[in-house]
Amino acid sequence: MKPKQSIFRLRREYNIWVGNQTLEDYALRFTAKKARRLSINSVGKTALGATAFLALEALAAAATLQYGFANTFYAMLAVAVAIVLTGAPIAYYAAKHGLDIDLLTRGAGFGYLGSTITSLIYASFTFIFFAIEAAILASALNALFRIPLSIGYVLCAVAVVPIVTHGITAISKFQIGTQPFWLVLQCSALLAVVYVEYARLESWTHYSPAALPQGTGFNLALFGACSSIFFAMVAQIGEQVDYLRFMPSKTPKNRRRWWFWLLLSGPGWISVGIVKMLLGSFLAFIAISQLVPYEKAIDPVYMYQMAFNYLHNSPVFALVLAGIMVIISQMKINVTNAYAGSIAWSNFFSRLTHSHPGRVVWLVFNVAIALTLMELGIYRVLEAILGVFALVAISWLGSLSADLLINKPLKLSPKKIEFKRSHLYDINPVGFGSMILATVLGMLAYLGMLGSNAKHLAHYVSLTCCFIFVPCLAILTRGKYYLARDYPDTSPAEAKPRSPGSAEQALVLTSPAEKCHSATCIVCENDFDIEDMSQCPAYGGDICSLCCSLDARCLDMCKPDSRLADQTRLLLNRLTGGSSSKYGDVWLISFLGLFTGIVLLNAAFLVLIYLHYAPVDTLGKTLLADTLWAVFYTLSIVSGVLSWLFLLAHESRKVAQHESNGQTQLLIEEIEAHKETDTELQNAKEFAERANHAKSRYLSGISHELRTPLQSVLGYAQLLQQKQDIPEHHQYILSTIRNSGEHLANLIEGLLEISKIEAGRLDILRQEVRIKELLNQLVKIFQPQAEAKGIEFKFHIHNALPEVAISDEKRLKQILINLLSNAIKYTPKGRVDFNVYYRNQVAEFTIVDTGVGIDKKDIERIMNPFERVRNQDVPNVPGTGLGLTIVRLLTEVLGGNLDVDSTPNFGSRFSVSLMLSWVHKPTPITSPERAIIGYEESAKTLLVVDDDAIHRGLLADILLPLGFITLESQNASECLKQLEQHTPDMFILDVNMTGMTGLILAKLLRQKGYGQPILMISADAAEPKDKDNYSVYNGYIPKPIRNREVIERIGELLQLHWRYESGHPQAHTPAPPGFYHPQNASVDSLALTKNALQAIAPEHVAGLLRAAKIGHKRGVMQAIDGMRNQQLVSESLLQSLTSLAQAMRFDKIEKLLLETATHE
Repeated sequence: MKPKQSIFRLRREYNIWVGNQTLEDYALRFTAKKARRLSINSVGKTALGATAFLALEALAAAATLQYGFANTFYAMLAVAVAIVLTGAPIAYYAAKHGLDIDLLTRGAGFGYLGSTITSLIYASFTFIFFAIEAAILASALNALFRIPLSIGYVLCAVAVVPIVTHGITAISKFQIGTQPFWLVLQCSALLAVVYVEYARLESWTHYSPAALPQGTGFNLALFGACSSIFFAMVAQIGEQVDYLRFMPSKTPKNRRRWWFWLLLSGPGWISVGIVKMLLGSFLAFIAISQLVPYEKAIDPVYMYQMAFNYLHNSPVFALVLAGIMVIISQMKINVTNAYAGSIAWSNFFSRLTHSHPGRVVWLVFNVAIALTLMELGIYRVLEAILGVFALVAISWLGSLSADLLINKPLKLSPKKIEFKRSHLYDINPVGFGSMILATVLGMLAYLGMLGSNAKHLAHYVSLTCCFIFVPCLAILTRGKYYLARDYPDTSPAEAKPRSPGSAEQALVLTSPAEKCHSATCIVCENDFDIEDMSQCPAYGGDICSLCCSLDARCLDMCKPDSRLADQTRLLLNRLTGGSSSKYGDVWLISFLGLFTGIVLLNAAFLVLIYLHYAPVDTLGKTLLADTLWAVFYTLSIVSGVLSWLFLLAHESRKVAQHESNGQTQLLIEEIEAHKETDTELQNAKEFAERANHAKSRYLSGISHELRTPLQSVLGYAQLLQQKQDIPEHHQYILSTIRNSGEHLANLIEGLLEISKIEAGRLDILRQEVRIKELLNQLVKIFQPQAEAKGIEFKFHIHNALPEVAISDEKRLKQILINLLSNAIKYTPKGRVDFNVYYRNQVAEFTIVDTGVGIDKKDIERIMNPFERVRNQDVPNVPGTGLGLTIVRLLTEVLGGNLDVDSTPNFGSRFSVSLMLSWVHKPTPITSPERAIIGYEESAKTLLVVDDDAIHRGLLADILLPLGFITLESQNASECLKQLEQHTPDMFILDVNMTGMTGLILAKLLRQKGYGQPILMISADAAEPKDKDNYSVYNGYIPKPIRNREVIERIGELLQLHWRYESGHPQAHTPAPPGFYHPQNASVDSLALTKNALQAIAPEHVAGLLRAAKIGHKRGVMQAIDGMRNQQLVSESLLQSLTSLAQAMRFDKIEKLLLETATHE
């Protein structure tokens, strides 16, 4: 599955931050099994601590004083039954599945967005009762410490924040820690009142307000009025569930305790509540009997002050105990209200905004709303409309309970409670529709539109309707809207066992029932239980419920046609037979729904304002009503405009999101295509590298095979050159053979160095290069080749060259050899010109030929390795295709520039420019090497081991004339046998021998205790890289060997003192026949030139000398031309002077002329 969206770092970090369960306490998500580490007793006591709230006493007291004991008592019992009926299945499923009331509502018939309204109802319940309870606490602080109510409200609101911030752990410690004090005070007050006022219990049961004409009996209207007040407490089950979700799993061992605490702290909270309500009713009756004002009689602070007064007849003592009782009770309930409110607001806003700043933010938000209501005094008005609020609350919880109690057993809904966004429709008509219908019918009954009896029993009508509508709607819809996609989310094979990360977690996972699996969220990269994970096609992996809820870019692609707009469109198509437009009707309904909701909200706020400020006189009421109506109409117009703008902006955002997703998908597909291409390129690269390695191995093998015969050619050429009886013209031939062999050896080495050049690992030397000598050597090599082919070879030096320049002689020679070789090979007829220019320490070597030429499109190609010019007009010239590659790479390494200009069938021009800095004080030329004829020490025995007899013979021919005794072996075994009879002074081993190699033989010799020097000779150019080999031999020389190098290395290893040949050293190799250059002139030729100049008249010599001194080339040439015209000297002398002038060697001409004048 290819992901449709990418995960950005900011999104991942944000989701990780809001997923910090130390503060979040599993808001918005399934309560992980590892988090249920509290004991059953601790969870039960924590949940039961919420029943301490004194609003129960206040509500019961107000109902008793207004509607009489009988109606209040029966209403208590009826509402208690309703709370148990609705609360039992809710508490059971919440504790079993680890879900808070919002997640439970989602999966039990309301849908993902359908539960948004219930979250708002629940959040409203929490801040309304928070305000009521905090107001009671503030009045206690006022009575005890004379703290003003406005300041008391702030203190009461802020006091709970530090506890609630740290979640269930801190709340549990607080609830359990304060439980004994609360129980002692509560029971003491109850027992004291019953003990002292026992005689008045019967009067209490017959109490009826004097203002009621109906008497003391049961009255349906009064019963309904009491019930409307008490039904507001039905939402308390939500706060109980927020604690019960941390209940450990039920096992055979703990099932009794599990059920006991579940029922007691779940729906059973009302049992404790009934006792407190009866106590409040009785205390209010006693107070009113003592002619205490109504407002004071229903005040819990006064009631408990009166109760504790029975313990000790001291008003101060009673006030202190009452104050402590109120503080403990109200802190216990407001901690719960604040905690539940933070979770409710988190769920509400996370679905609307797809963002979650954290539960702590919504905790402060909830407390701030309650504080505002208290400071403005509006909470008193809210007490008056609790009946209307109770209608909505009972419709919600009744529908939820009916789904769990009826649909689940009858299999009208899935067995599993699915709470994740990725599996839910936005709206499930079963629970959500039932709630709307029950609320509407309840409101109609409440307004008297369904009869007087229905008016009094409106809340019971709503509750009854829930249990009728829920199964009926489930049957009508066939349970289609419970799940928007199929299971499973994550296969068990993909899940991984959870390993406890701490001792606490290890204790949690002790039973087999609690062993669970986990998966990693692809967005936040945290591990979660499988129950909290879904497969996400947008991101291509498992995603946790929180990251899924917060994502706004996927547009629910995992569940097509499940969004509210899609459901609305499908419903309209069914109702209209498919004639509705795709967007227009949906937009209209969306606008009407949004506008209606805002208008009703505005109306509710204005009604609250009217009730709060309602004047007593008729004129004031009329004026306030007219004003509020005008405000209402104005707000309605503004709300309509804003609703339409909001809808347009929302649709625009959706369109933009769709387009963005489409573009993102195209980009992702393109990226995937690039990845595939990259994979193919990588495979091609690996294939090319393998082919390149194969070529390298081939070249290495070829190099080895070429070096082997070349060894003999060069070796014997050097031996022959040392012979004194070789004629001079044969010496030239031998010199050519030797130079050509060395050129071939350098070419072989160059082939192997291409990889070094490309990798940038080539060593460049800074050497003093005698440019003229190097060029003469090249000319001697290539001029005979050109002449043999029938083409003309011209060498021109156009500027004066320095005697010595700085460069890498070997690399420079490689460049020029390759260019000259190509020029001759690809020129079937015509000529090759080798021109040298030198200006500003930059030398330009230009090779111009009249050969086949190169097409412009092929110039760049032939610079690549193994590429050659091949077409029907070009002969099949042998070669490797590496020459120009080496030239280009070496030129770049030396910091030079290569220019190519070629025309097919007309020839080519290759120009190499290199920096050749002259050397002002070159190193003096050492005298030519003297021939070694022997050594001073006694005769040394050398054992030569090589599987090639020719190479063994060559070494013997080199070493025997010097006085060495050579022993020969063709393999390692023969060498070891010879060691039984002879003990050589040194070993010369070939590295690559059949059977045991030279390196292995060297190691074996060392192991046998032979410490004599070992010299390795190999046809492999590179020395072995294994450092272990360095210690077994003393020297390494690649083939083809230089005779002198081998002799000198042997002398170093054996510490010999050489004896040299006496007399003059061997003369240099003569220049090629027919070639003359002034720099190459011998001493004899210069002497002849001096003698010829002495015959010239002094005036001609003086003119030539003046021009040479000032460096006037034209003057020098004119003087030479004058001598030629007058035929004063021979043509050979004139050619010598012309060559010196062309080479700008005026210093030579001046020296010759001055020496001639001195001689005279």
